[in-house]
Amino acid sequence: MKRFGMQTLKFDNPITILETASIVGPKEENGPLAEYFDKCLEDEFWQEKTWEKAESKIIKETVNMNITKAKIPAADINYCFAGDLLNQCISSSFGLRELGIPFYGIFGACSTFVEGMQLASVFIDSGAADKCICAASSHFCSAEKQFRFPLELGNQRPPTSQWTVTGSGSVILSNSGEGPYVTYITTGKVVDLGIKDANNMGAAMAPAALDTLIAHFKDTGRNPSYYDAILTGDLGYIGKDILSEMALTKGYNIKSNYNDCGVLIFDKDSQDTHSGGSGCACCATVFSGYLFNKLKQKKLNKILLIATGALTNSTTAQQGESIPGIAHAISIETGM
Repeated sequence: MKRFGMQTLKFDNPITILETASIVGPKEENGPLAEYFDKCLEDEFWQEKTWEKAESKIIKETVNMNITKAKIPAADINYCFAGDLLNQCISSSFGLRELGIPFYGIFGACSTFVEGMQLASVFIDSGAADKCICAASSHFCSAEKQFRFPLELGNQRPPTSQWTVTGSGSVILSNSGEGPYVTYITTGKVVDLGIKDANNMGAAMAPAALDTLIAHFKDTGRNPSYYDAILTGDLGYIGKDILSEMALTKGYNIKSNYNDCGVLIFDKDSQDTHSGGSGCACCATVFSGYLFNKLKQKKLNKILLIATGALTNSTTAQQGESIPGIAHAISIETGM
């Protein structure tokens, strides 16, 4: 493992992505990526009494499905890195309490999935682990209830708002395998430009995405054209446009190969999702379903995935605080 600059690590022995799994809700099933998910739910409760219990079930079943698909014993997995959006990461800890694998509950808001992949990669490269599983989840109903308004109020959503993805994505990383491979990770810094609108998360997170994007290119010596695709986690339509324009002012033209998972997962016009998707599951499900499929088929060979997160909660919002952003990047390549 080699360090480049202050933020980037290169793995001389690249980390293999063995297998993935994804489960999504009914709205995601009606979106353009439905065929790539392993399971689509008929309703948001999934036979549970609360949305929170449903989310715990979703991440539990996604992780179990991932292990089954990888065809390895759970005992061969050394560590689990998982997180979500609910207070104290209860979806992950409650859902995975019977897993029997040493557990790290992590929080990076909507960047949690890639944060977990970064940490797992370091563990594997250092020799501390042979295999790790990473997962993240979110749920539209539980997130709205915690961060904005109870659904029963029927509040009108402004055009800048995004729709939290209901679902979970999971990935197993290993010290051996045929790829695709994690080759570089660039860990983000907390960036806060003073945005306070909880219904405009894309604008709040875009500066952090820009900071990590520039750090990655400077540290690695690469440029945007090196990648077949550059994807952010959940900036949505508004945040995507902001990042594209900000990057151009810094000398990086990413418009030809850049997209956002929150843009890909929904059809904003027919599904009324305004600025697109968001939530921990946005990046996690799009990668574990759509992107991993394209990598395995080698229709994509080099991608830079930049998971974005808004580091806020209901208390800070009520106290008038701004919304700090974070973005973690991971370079994934099919050939080494």
